[in-house]
Amino acid sequence: MEQSLSAHEYPLRKVFSSDYEFHIPEYQRPYRWGVDHVLQLLSDLEEALDRGEAEPYFLGSLVLVRRADSTFEVIDGQQRLTTLTILFAVLRDLADEEIAAELSELVLEPGKRLAGIAAKPRLTLRAQDAQFFRKHVQVPGGIDALLEVTDAGAANESQRAIRNNAAALHRRLLDWDEERRNRLGALLTTKTFLVVVSTGDLSSAYRIFSVMNARGLDLAPTDIFKSKVIGELKERPEYAKRWEDAEEALGSEAFTDLFRDIRTVVSGERARLELLKEFPAQVLNTYTDSHREAIFVDEILLPYAKAFESTITSIVSSSPPWASINQSLARLALIDNKDWRPVALWALVHHPDDVDFLTGFLTRLERLAASFLLRGEYSTPRIARYLDVLRELKAGEGVHAPALDLTPEERALTVDALNGEIYQLQSRRARYVMLRLDGILARGSGVTYDHGIITLEHVLPQNPPEGSEWRAKFSDEERTFWTHRLGNLLLLNRRKNSQASNLAFATKKSSYFKPEAGIAPFAVTVQVLNHDEWTPEVVERRQRENVALLTDEWKLN
Repeated sequence: MEQSLSAHEYPLRKVFSSDYEFHIPEYQRPYRWGVDHVLQLLSDLEEALDRGEAEPYFLGSLVLVRRADSTFEVIDGQQRLTTLTILFAVLRDLADEEIAAELSELVLEPGKRLAGIAAKPRLTLRAQDAQFFRKHVQVPGGIDALLEVTDAGAANESQRAIRNNAAALHRRLLDWDEERRNRLGALLTTKTFLVVVSTGDLSSAYRIFSVMNARGLDLAPTDIFKSKVIGELKERPEYAKRWEDAEEALGSEAFTDLFRDIRTVVSGERARLELLKEFPAQVLNTYTDSHREAIFVDEILLPYAKAFESTITSIVSSSPPWASINQSLARLALIDNKDWRPVALWALVHHPDDVDFLTGFLTRLERLAASFLLRGEYSTPRIARYLDVLRELKAGEGVHAPALDLTPEERALTVDALNGEIYQLQSRRARYVMLRLDGILARGSGVTYDHGIITLEHVLPQNPPEGSEWRAKFSDEERTFWTHRLGNLLLLNRRKNSQASNLAFATKKSSYFKPEAGIAPFAVTVQVLNHDEWTPEVVERRQRENVALLTDEWKLN
């Protein structure tokens, strides 16, 4: 097998053509992009569409192993190829006949009926998902049926992700008029590019993948900024040490994140290009003073690095008046994204000694971040809202910046989420809600936790065995309704044990939930231990009480 390496930048019409037949090897992980990923991709494409510029839109790279003339195994790029195929299929099934035929050729290699050659997919997923993907995505007209597929009809997480992502794209694109959808199709096929890296050797492909994804092997953007800034200073050794001390305190990865956040704070805009291009233009080159490099280090880099460290450690000061501020930072650190961080950094840098301001501001910021998390708001509107907060802070609005407020609709949707199947949210989101609830219940007790393992556990098991007390006390409808809701969940500091999960309630309490079994007494767990039995009425009451606690904490009424 050839071992030569090739790397070329191609438009998607070339990538999704007869030149490439992609196969996902069995050893690859499943398709796991979520709705937030695909809506973010569509939002980015929409921005490129609205700019109407001739500049190409770059989607990253693929790493492939050539197995035959046009047959390739995908080592890196499965998530993008699968998502793009879904996007083409949704556009296809919403288009008129002529456009649909063009889009269909990006998804399926056309067959030749007279020659007896059947159509074949451009992309073949792993064996367990290939038929599902072919039937519901790649065959023309399959999207409508896919939207009706239930969880029972989607055999695994990958198939449910395919369905959910197709549904999200379909809902969004259905609101567009036909001309705009066709313009998106044109942007995708002619102005959207991937770098395709291929080799004939699997080991070589993995080396390429490792090099392309490894951190710290190449110069980081911050190294280049350092040479630019420090190189202009007379006091190079002194400033170089300050810079390096800040980088060492944060670590190289967090230090690069710091520069991204500084760029956001200074520019007040969402990132559109790579940091290496935007940071000099939006930050370094905005200073006109002859001592601009020293000003940047002393007045921007070092104060923001100190504030950034506080967001990592959740400690601004160890003195008692700062306890609530530290708690707010600890709560924000548990949120499943860091879009809130530039705003928090601005507050910490511009009000470093103002306990009252930071207490009020971070409390309101955590409330907004928690609402975003519960409502599943994706990145673009989140960032836009935080940028509104940042602009208002810079304009002097202070703690009561209007963008920090939740609208009546946002409050209602947040409460709806609390009343819903919390466990079915992404695991970090559900864990956040439970830890937040536990903090409310434990308030004033002086109890703190520092566990390497914190897991969510169902009291009523997810799949209780036939003939068990669980099936006697809960009807099928009650189990379906209550199993994944807040009233049926608790926290443990141990790995889950599926066998123990199905024990009778009394046995489960004594052998699995109690401190004697090595379990930390989380307040939400003590809540459960105080009950002698577990019935639908108990779960309903606990649900109502706990939702009320969170509703009051976040002022959602």
